[in-house]
Amino acid sequence: MKLNYSFIIPVFNRPEEIRELLQSMLQLDFEALFEVVIIEDGSTVSSEEVVSQFKDQLQISYYFKPNSGPGSSRNYGMERAKGNYFLILDSDVILPSDYLKQVDLFLQDKYCDCFGGPDAAHESFSDLQKAIDYSMTSVLTTGGIRGKKSSVNKFQPRSFNMGISKEAFEKTGGFGRIHPGEDPDLSLRLIIANFSTCLIPEAKVFHKRRINWAKFYLQVKKFGLVRPVLNKWHPGSAKITYWFPSVFILGLSVAFILAIFDLNMFLGIYVLYFGVIGIDAAVRNRSMKIGILAIPAVFIQFSGYGYGFLKSFWQIQVLNKNEEKVFPHLFFKDAQQAQDS
Repeated sequence: MKLNYSFIIPVFNRPEEIRELLQSMLQLDFEALFEVVIIEDGSTVSSEEVVSQFKDQLQISYYFKPNSGPGSSRNYGMERAKGNYFLILDSDVILPSDYLKQVDLFLQDKYCDCFGGPDAAHESFSDLQKAIDYSMTSVLTTGGIRGKKSSVNKFQPRSFNMGISKEAFEKTGGFGRIHPGEDPDLSLRLIIANFSTCLIPEAKVFHKRRINWAKFYLQVKKFGLVRPVLNKWHPGSAKITYWFPSVFILGLSVAFILAIFDLNMFLGIYVLYFGVIGIDAAVRNRSMKIGILAIPAVFIQFSGYGYGFLKSFWQIQVLNKNEEKVFPHLFFKDAQQAQDS
């Protein structure tokens, strides 16, 4: 089967991110033509001028639509793309030169209907970005689940670096309105529909994450909020590992209370863990500063996700409330509703 690739990239008020991503595409080591589809999701800061500067160098198209969220925007782009295999990226990534070659080599050898790839920090990223990247990808924090080789089969791709066949998109309807969480939701629906999913370990992207501590907390809190919703939608998809951040933070709270009564052993375990985090992050990044920053990054990740998960579990699973009524900020209007409103 000949694969014709179309990159699908939604953007919201980030023209400079698009410039960096398109510049990295010019360096791709891939002989065949590929298409780039940019979807401006109701931005007030347009990327159109930036995109126009690449029209002589890339097969690129630009669309503007009312704001309806990244999932709807990706669907909008895939409906208009000319390829038969869609490569979905966030606007805040940069591609290594061998990205498309690695994707094509894998799919030609072991085709799958939907794939995901890992993310990494580029050497040009800030120390904060590298610390957050460590927190999100380390085996000591997430278990390396965003890019672990043992997860190659039945992997749940994430939309910052994801591929899906045109057939799989058309038969499943693509992404839903929830955000975040639209990507694991689609992955689970693909598996139910007997489409294959996989991880391509070599197809990494550099994920920039233009973020600060407050935004990072809100992001991971939303990740926690959506997981019980997805567990409700997809019975049987829940895993005990989803509870780990909540248990970790509850345990830390108990450890502090026990320390008041001179029972310091449990708090000492946490101190040891964060010490290991700092040392490992410093060694991996060859930077003591990044090692120090990794400690609050991990704490924020666990506390944000853990709190969001517990709050959502109580509302959705225990009280059985409607998710859209309880957490309306997690759901976008669809494109037609946005156009009509």
